[in-house]
Amino acid sequence: MWIEREISNDLHQIVKTFPVLALVGPRQVGKSALLERIFPQYRHISFDVGTLAKTAETRPQDFLNEYTPPILLDEIQYVPSFFRHIKTYVDSRKSENGLFILTGSQNFLLLENLSESLAGRVAVIPFLGLSASEWQASPISTDVSWKEFLWRGGFPALWAEKEKAPAKERWYQGYVATYLERDVRNLLNVGSLRTFERFLRAAAARCGRTLNISELGRDVGISTTTATQWLSVLQASNQVFLLEPYYRSLGKRLAKSPKLYFTDTGLASYLMGYSSPEALWSSKEAGALWETHVINQWLRRRDWHDLSMGIWYWRDQAGNEVDLLIEKNQKLVAVECKLTEQPEPKDIKGINRLKDFYGAEQIVHSYLACPIENSFDMESNVTVVNGWKTWEIKDF
Repeated sequence: MWIEREISNDLHQIVKTFPVLALVGPRQVGKSALLERIFPQYRHISFDVGTLAKTAETRPQDFLNEYTPPILLDEIQYVPSFFRHIKTYVDSRKSENGLFILTGSQNFLLLENLSESLAGRVAVIPFLGLSASEWQASPISTDVSWKEFLWRGGFPALWAEKEKAPAKERWYQGYVATYLERDVRNLLNVGSLRTFERFLRAAAARCGRTLNISELGRDVGISTTTATQWLSVLQASNQVFLLEPYYRSLGKRLAKSPKLYFTDTGLASYLMGYSSPEALWSSKEAGALWETHVINQWLRRRDWHDLSMGIWYWRDQAGNEVDLLIEKNQKLVAVECKLTEQPEPKDIKGINRLKDFYGAEQIVHSYLACPIENSFDMESNVTVVNGWKTWEIKDF
């Protein structure tokens, strides 16, 4: 079953205005399938094929002579030296756009020396699994609850027709094994993949929490330096993202460490060991994964539709916190994620502290994102909304 992706129309526009388009995201989120579907005129070359990767690396001109642009190059991270040849080709055809479409399951622009090669020539689009809106718009959602979407996650393969859909645990077992063998070995010389898998599971257990890298390393039995390096691998392979704290000139009294989130709640719930939506929903980690889900939706909205929007969290040294701050045009919107259908005044304690700290006039509007059907106003400038999807913000 094909599920339409929100960004399809934008990608068509991008190839008209940039010589290179790069779609970067984790394995199995549907990058190649989407691009092959919406750009059927592009010849598809995958560098998963070792002989093609070797040719591109050792005989780049022969490769370009045989595979003349416009072309779609899959898993471009396997041929790092080929970037400069793409640059040379693009620079020799300054009036042409849409020459190369690249995909990568590792964020190659984070890797050393690669960002300089295509600076100003490439539009880089972060790409993740299905958004809640994409999933809800598909026929499969009519027979499945939101709770199962949170538990199963947004990898398209898990939402095939029922007779073709793999068992979640089997699929994630294979996914993690492939990730460890291919991405981790390729990015980092890890002595023990079993230790790295323990690190991966320990990171999942901290989803939605302020990052303490030394504690994370200590729990796995590795040094802080190694933990920092391994976390960078999770970031470069787009498995996690760090939500940075927000502070202005008053920042000395605020938290400085980021919060850790997985980019897919299904992977996080698998790593935590939950075998059913019901087990997850009734667990102590359910609130953290609900928060992860809400923030993931806004991450997609920023990366796909609203690049000027900033997303942060806020926390003071007394522990008062707002899960998500959305900033645009120097205006702030506060969002608190609460796994409850009946929010109470105490649930906006962090929002009230934020208003006291910066001044209520600095906050355009505040929201409680809850698993409810219909929105309602809790009090002046505080609205309780359905947090499964992003929503339109008042006066923004």
